[in-house]
Amino acid sequence: MTCTRLVSFMALFLLLFVLITSISAQTPIYMYNFCNSTQKSLSTSYQSNVNNLLLWFNSDSATGKESNHTTLGNNDDAVYGSYDCRGDIADQFCRFCINSAINEISQRCPNGVSAVIWYDICIIRYSNQNYFGKVVVTPSWNITGSNSVKDSTEIGKAVDLMRSLMRKMTEANQSWATSELNWSDTEKRYGLVQCSGDLNNDGCTECLETLFDKIHLCCGTKVTWALVAPSCGIRFDDQLFYQLTENTGSSSPVPNPAKNEGASKSKTLIITLSSVLVAVALVCFCVFVRLRKGGLIFKNIPNAIHDHVQRDDSLDGDLPIIPLTVIHQSTNYFSESSKLGEGGFGPVYKGTLPDGTEIAVKRLAEASNQGLEEFKNEVIFIAKLQHRNLVKLLGCCIEENEKILVYEYMPNSSLDFHLFNEEKHKQLDWKLQLSIVNGIARGLQYLHEDSRLRVIHRDLKASNVLLDSEMNPKISDFGLARKFESGRIETKTKRVVGTYGYMAPEYAMVGVFSVKSDVYSFGVLILEIIYGKRNGEFFLSDHRQSLLLHTWRLWCEGKCLEKIHPIHKESYIESEVMKCIHIGLLCVQEDAADRPTMSTVVVMLGSDTITLPNPKPPAFSVTRVSDEEGTTSKSSKDNYVNEVPITIVSPR
Repeated sequence: MTCTRLVSFMALFLLLFVLITSISAQTPIYMYNFCNSTQKSLSTSYQSNVNNLLLWFNSDSATGKESNHTTLGNNDDAVYGSYDCRGDIADQFCRFCINSAINEISQRCPNGVSAVIWYDICIIRYSNQNYFGKVVVTPSWNITGSNSVKDSTEIGKAVDLMRSLMRKMTEANQSWATSELNWSDTEKRYGLVQCSGDLNNDGCTECLETLFDKIHLCCGTKVTWALVAPSCGIRFDDQLFYQLTENTGSSSPVPNPAKNEGASKSKTLIITLSSVLVAVALVCFCVFVRLRKGGLIFKNIPNAIHDHVQRDDSLDGDLPIIPLTVIHQSTNYFSESSKLGEGGFGPVYKGTLPDGTEIAVKRLAEASNQGLEEFKNEVIFIAKLQHRNLVKLLGCCIEENEKILVYEYMPNSSLDFHLFNEEKHKQLDWKLQLSIVNGIARGLQYLHEDSRLRVIHRDLKASNVLLDSEMNPKISDFGLARKFESGRIETKTKRVVGTYGYMAPEYAMVGVFSVKSDVYSFGVLILEIIYGKRNGEFFLSDHRQSLLLHTWRLWCEGKCLEKIHPIHKESYIESEVMKCIHIGLLCVQEDAADRPTMSTVVVMLGSDTITLPNPKPPAFSVTRVSDEEGTTSKSSKDNYVNEVPITIVSPR
């Protein structure tokens, strides 16, 4: 096909496309939902009432009413439901949005006792509790634009303008209003306020005022924003976003036939002009293609830009993207009361997703020691790894300069919180200690041998082992992990990263790492679990030796059990403790080749008959003599200890 024919064909095609686009410009966009679900099956009658309510939404919205609510059923099986569309939206688009929301909420909330779902132009909600006429402001969500305000006083000015719009709306006894707002001599702003149709003026005012009070928490630094709750919503923008009507701001806009005719002519003119412009653009495109074939286009594009795009794309894949607004709601806008702790990556917060799932939210600090590369690393690795002894990454968020990882919440904090606190350590009986050792071993075996990727963790330590509600261990923090190519025994790096006391000597000294580097760290961890002492902390004691060397001396003297806390001697089985100490010493031997693989470790832990080889002396432990080494988490809630990984750069 010649370029001229291509232009003619595409011009005709795009003429039709423009016509279709004018209809689909208001295609509803899913924004957010909240489900109050139950693990139990809903009663047949209540589920039937919910289904009938959704059918009622579908049929009643066809009447074009702006707001509707109804009750189906009686007593305990009654369901209360309503739908609303944004006031400026035409009836046919309202129906389209309601139908989309019905389908979506059926999939997202199959066992919902109550539910609410928002699209950009409509909302449907139902509950087993009568909410009609009541102000409901939770859950709420927000979106913000990318541009920041120039002056901190702008948010106050914006709220004042929106309050003025609210007053005009309620004085006119309307449920919604839009307005062009004078911002300065040269700038305009545009606003929309709306309340659900079941609220009276007082309830509407109360709902909107509640949202106004939240703006400074969520949106005060941005030029444009929207804040929405079940009973009301507000939007403030520097661009016109609502549909202009004869009576913009009225809840019942009346069309003007003469104006519609003029609008129709204008639309025809726009379509014609668009077609011409498209044809011109296609001619330019043909020239562009020829130039590109001649090598005149793209040859000077900086590699950095291309690399940047690839980096962003690499964060995609199987991992769900969680909107920032959902994370804001779940953590109460990263409030101090939600904060669990602070690590090298950045602060960590506890949150609750709309479906009730408790989460731990790791937020990359701007001056993070871990940084963007480690953030990417964590996403890429852990999204592809699934094992009962690895922490589960639920999703991530890359929005508005935020880089956030969302994990399953571990209510029993990290292992170091229990190990290195004497009172907490007393609660770890031998059966539980052995269970934790076995769980960590199985997790490492999966990483090294059984996963889709062959992964070396490189930062295994007590603070990177989390404990779930049943005290099952889960290895976390894959920011320093590396994929290990099949067939390779070891590799070398110029940038050595990890934590003092846990790094294998060959890695710490010359940058050589392998699966045996993780085995060494595991050996340190076994001995810390048994003795309840941190390797570096033990160095600072009167022994002036690392825990490893001191354990080796006790092993040679046959006194390994003497240093175990007396309270544990009531519960442990001596042969099992000695076997674990033996395995720990095998794992920390100086020569990496002498250390067992993790699959061998798992077999040794599970066997009572296997004969273990005699351990050789451990390597000199790389520890840091510092009074800070022995400190633990400052907060009892802390899932992540305040421990920053140490970076050692070896000579080039």
